[in-house]
Amino acid sequence: MFENILSVYGFDSDKTIVQPFGDGLINHTWKVNIDHKNYILQQVNNEVFKQPSDIDENLTLLRDYLSKENPDYLFVSPVKATNGQTLIHNDAGYYRLFPFVEGSTSLNVLQNKEEAYEAAKQFGKFSRILNGFKAEDLNITIPNFHNLILRYDQFTQACKKASAKRLEKAADGIQFIKDHQGIVDIFSEILSDKNIPLRVIHHDTKISNVLFDSQNKGICVIDLDTVMPGYFISDVGDMMRTYLCEASEEETDLTKISIRKPFFKAIYDGYMSEMESVLTAAEKTYFTYAGKFIIYMQAIRFLADYLQNDIYYGAKYEDHNFNRAMNQIELLKAYMELEKEL
Repeated sequence: MFENILSVYGFDSDKTIVQPFGDGLINHTWKVNIDHKNYILQQVNNEVFKQPSDIDENLTLLRDYLSKENPDYLFVSPVKATNGQTLIHNDAGYYRLFPFVEGSTSLNVLQNKEEAYEAAKQFGKFSRILNGFKAEDLNITIPNFHNLILRYDQFTQACKKASAKRLEKAADGIQFIKDHQGIVDIFSEILSDKNIPLRVIHHDTKISNVLFDSQNKGICVIDLDTVMPGYFISDVGDMMRTYLCEASEEETDLTKISIRKPFFKAIYDGYMSEMESVLTAAEKTYFTYAGKFIIYMQAIRFLADYLQNDIYYGAKYEDHNFNRAMNQIELLKAYMELEKEL
């Protein structure tokens, strides 16, 4: 299976060891060992990323910029094949090879506020060192990924077309989403505010996308396929959604949904340790809103998918996306109860 790919990099497949690596849900990933040197091989999911070449172009632009402006930063970019290309396309799909960062580890579960601080610091650092890069030069790898206006419109359309059974089941959730449409209105204000600039944003700040060293200090961020122009609320909000609650979005016991206030402070302190001097005064006023923005949007997406018979996320059981939506709604309620304190 890997013969044709590895040969493009000048590797002899008979002398390499290839093993599945990680538990990512989007791209297929393998660890490759040759002559005691390790690499990460990935097959890009071109159902999610319709134009893999756009990702490759983005990574090349960022690599070239950072090599000049911040050469000491560890930017994990694809290895060039023998033909000079960093994205390989064959009948099986799109592939790229990355150097394996020796001595690094990644986390699947956030254990403490110190890890939250380190992760937030790394995502903040990523945007800070790219502050001089013109974000608009990047390709949009997933159109409208964090467009809350569009997501709300998709939700209202889903309500119109849903079955009576699912509408009845989701009635309370639907009403909650509609009652808090003001969160969408604030997003519209952000889009029209010239004091809130587009930045180079990661857009997927789950804890597994940060590499840590042996002392549990952050090294850099990885999985850069969703890096594109955006607003800082996307990265901050995504950290809040995934770091603040000990229970995951799969938890069905809603009594376990709560906000860990020390983790909020860790996110704030870590991110602002890098971005304090970069964010505008207008941006800083939306720091707490960022949490509402992403949690609300994810609740909308899960609920809309449930109403559309689970066509996007899929479902492992009948009410899977309904339960996910109610989980996120409960998280949003807990967050809003603490909003003034935060």
